[in-house]
Amino acid sequence: MNETIYIVDAFTNSLFSGNPAAVLVLSNWPSEEWMQNIAMENNLSETAFVVKKENQYQIRWFTPSVEVDLCGHATLASAFILKNHYGEKRESFEFHSKSGILPVFINEDIIYLNFPTYPEFQKNKSINPRELVSALGKEPKEIWEGKDTIFLFSNSSDLIVLAPNFFKLSEYPTNRGYIALWINDTNKEKVDYEFRFFGPGLGIPEDPATGSAHCSLAPFVSERLGKTKLTSQQKSKRGAEFLIEVLGERVSIGGRAVLYLKGEVVKPTMD
Repeated sequence: MNETIYIVDAFTNSLFSGNPAAVLVLSNWPSEEWMQNIAMENNLSETAFVVKKENQYQIRWFTPSVEVDLCGHATLASAFILKNHYGEKRESFEFHSKSGILPVFINEDIIYLNFPTYPEFQKNKSINPRELVSALGKEPKEIWEGKDTIFLFSNSSDLIVLAPNFFKLSEYPTNRGYIALWINDTNKEKVDYEFRFFGPGLGIPEDPATGSAHCSLAPFVSERLGKTKLTSQQKSKRGAEFLIEVLGERVSIGGRAVLYLKGEVVKPTMD
């Protein structure tokens, strides 16, 4: 039996930008090996697998090399597919995942994901920022460690000139990925913060649009700017835009999505 596969550009309203994610909605869970092979064959940063149980959805995410506990853009892509191609009429529903229950709210063409925050950060005092020049191409002004490792830069233009050496970068400690961040504290621009996300240990050298990065970034930036509603852009080659609101121990991550492809995956047997 073949399975329908969709590829969706997430956190964008135009094709060939944002982050492409593959989505498969299945009747039952196949083997982990099959899902990992499909993700490897897709060679996208994430492939999402969704199974409906009664009125709720279960979701799992795979990079080309590993299963991950949380993924923003593939969750947004999955909600988009359920709403537009599987007859989901509700404006709010939930995904059950390895990171707990993830509520989804849809308002016209904007999908809002409700994710947990990772607010615990400590300033790294053991790494000299000058060491990062060979790994990133530019020296950050500060280094912070939490769920992700944050390299804080002084200017938006600093993010653009970064040219990471992923082999050297992965020698530095992180619990998940590396984020290059600029915070706008001037109020001269519409965006509150810009960032790039690197995940060489996850099989994702640079991610085009990383919704789950805001689990770290939202509380980090909110504390420094003193506000809970934020706008953000990811400075990848494809670009991405996010509407952020810090909700205590949760964060709302809003964005749009567009369908790129619908096809079939050949699946001889259901595991």
